[in-house]
Amino acid sequence: MADTNFGLLTAHQKKTWSKDFWSQARNYSFINKFLGKDSNSIIQHVDELTKTAKGTQAIITLVADMEGDGVVGDNRLKGNEEALKSYEQVIQYDQMRNGNHNEGRMADQKTIVNFREQSKDKLAYWLSDRMDQLAFLTLSGRAYTLRTNGATRVGSSLPDLDFAADVAAPSDKRFGQWDQGSQSILWGTGTGTIVNGAIGTGDYPTWEMLVQAKAYAKDNFIRCVREKGGEECYHVFFTPQQMAKLKLDPTYMQNLRHAQSRDGSNALFTGSTVKVDGLYLHEFRHVFNTAGLSGSVLVPGGGALHSKWGASGDVDGAQALFCGAQAMGMADIGDSEWDEETDDYKNSYGIAIAKMLGFLKPRFYTQYSGGTVQDHGVLSIYTAF
Repeated sequence: MADTNFGLLTAHQKKTWSKDFWSQARNYSFINKFLGKDSNSIIQHVDELTKTAKGTQAIITLVADMEGDGVVGDNRLKGNEEALKSYEQVIQYDQMRNGNHNEGRMADQKTIVNFREQSKDKLAYWLSDRMDQLAFLTLSGRAYTLRTNGATRVGSSLPDLDFAADVAAPSDKRFGQWDQGSQSILWGTGTGTIVNGAIGTGDYPTWEMLVQAKAYAKDNFIRCVREKGGEECYHVFFTPQQMAKLKLDPTYMQNLRHAQSRDGSNALFTGSTVKVDGLYLHEFRHVFNTAGLSGSVLVPGGGALHSKWGASGDVDGAQALFCGAQAMGMADIGDSEWDEETDDYKNSYGIAIAKMLGFLKPRFYTQYSGGTVQDHGVLSIYTAF
């Protein structure tokens, strides 16, 4: 099989190669399946810039419901019309780059691995994985200085992304902790990023938790995603460990058995995404959790330094995400860039990729949560696992 000489490709061929790489990266990406162009999407996909007084920007628009009661009878309407309130959220974006470099011709001759094909595959996976990590950190309101398992990133440039500063902790009416003892979600406890030591061993996800979260979302007018036929649905994201605990809940399992088909496509047997009572339940490794943290550490003369959750800092937990429409916006600016260059008199060469993108969890004034500004489409629910 002949190798591609990238240096001899035309500009059109290079663009095709870059698009092929971006397609491969998108296929790897978990969040790709939730992207949509309109407001009826969990992640609104913005791939065109809007001209504004401040230049071209990636914008997601949220329109508030009308608050007034109108006029009755023959009372004059003209001059008393209610203005529609719209809020534009600007998604900052930045460039992410990475690359590979081979040792030279002799190294290529000693291996049957095709450097270009392997580099394309590994770089595509790298980009898709970092996109997934950034997306779930953004939805969870966790700084890019952290990994999705709670550990601190070392030597990372992700905290320097232009949109990193827009990451915000869950708003005060958009988070809560599941308390198994009282069989209820304690809404608004903790700080939004740390649950005041209240999570205890055994506070695992249950069917009752999902029922309460759905009711809370509807009461607070967190808009559902409408499917064909008008059915309203939410999407819930768990870590594999949270999902494992949910599968041990007898009420959930009973509902799953009765709600799904009885053939081999039943999610109970296939392990695929579950849909029950208008809820899509997904498990994904990048849902924020504490698995990468150590337990409580004794500090001489200073007591215990808590790192995990719970009163003693030794409870593993995760931040489940209950998402409706426009839970997040993604700026996807242009095609990815794929470049190769030779070095040392063409004895060795490197491959680099670049992509401009950005994420934002939009916030919105809502009359349904006391006239406050809240996360628009996502609830965070803290549980143990």
